[in-house]
Amino acid sequence: MHRGEADLDLAAVRAFVAITEDRYFSEAAARLGISQQAISKRIAKLESVLGVPLFARRHGGAELTSDGAAFLTHARVLVNTADQAVELLRSRRRALRVDVLDTRVAPIDLIRAFHETVPDVNIEIITSDGLRSARDALARGSVDAAFCRVGGTPGEELVCLPAHLEPAHLLVGRDHPLAGLRQVEIARLAGRTVWMPGNVTGSEWAEYHDLLSSEFGFRIDTTGPNFGYEHFVSKIASGERATSIVGENVRIPWHPDTVRIPLVDPVPLYPWSMLHHRRNHHPALALLAQHIIGRHRPFDPRHQWLPAPDRAAFTADPKRH
Repeated sequence: MHRGEADLDLAAVRAFVAITEDRYFSEAAARLGISQQAISKRIAKLESVLGVPLFARRHGGAELTSDGAAFLTHARVLVNTADQAVELLRSRRRALRVDVLDTRVAPIDLIRAFHETVPDVNIEIITSDGLRSARDALARGSVDAAFCRVGGTPGEELVCLPAHLEPAHLLVGRDHPLAGLRQVEIARLAGRTVWMPGNVTGSEWAEYHDLLSSEFGFRIDTTGPNFGYEHFVSKIASGERATSIVGENVRIPWHPDTVRIPLVDPVPLYPWSMLHHRRNHHPALALLAQHIIGRHRPFDPRHQWLPAPDRAAFTADPKRH
């Protein structure tokens, strides 16, 4: 017999595995979308190539022979390897799907900088509800990476890389008493009210601002509705809402009557992490992770502030994740 005549037919091996799982030729054929006659021919061909019977047909369904049981482990490996190879090739063709809160927030700058270094990688930006939706989306594979605040451990199946520490700015109207300062010590917010209409109950960013306000003695006002950035900025400019806090990198609409001032002593930082699933093997995902690790700057507790749940992740060496 020539070697080519003994090559295994992957379709026949897949049929063999399906029958071991369903026990009946008819049910396995239906799952594979072929006729019972076709699946029988595949098994007959496989048995001919291997030179041994694989099944004994009983009233309770097909039972593996001793040779069939010995072949099963290898058959599953063959099918799984083929499926992984196909998925790898498909993933190379499809876009890297990256989840962000909004296209105006800091992670967009990270993703844009990555794309400039590897312009041949196709990237699809998806906006969602942060960590609350990212966990399920990553588990389903509907997104490959997500940027959000984690505030602890994300779970065993998710890899969490510290991505960016974003300084906070105070946003005030031009007539506000603090508007003429080049920087504002955060202790000066004590006793004041900071308006944050986008702080959704249960979100990781609302939790962050609750921890920040508790640490430095100011109150968060979340009354809305939240009509978007333009409305938000106009309210601050008019003086109707006295102050708010925005990230240094967030792109809010310019308004002639608003002023953004860095907060200092210490500098409050918003911790952005990159999450991905351990079983996701999109080839561009590793490149993105390497890019994020290379740009990350660690937390400096002498001059900066993070909530206690975030400090461990942003103090550790990201290369060990």
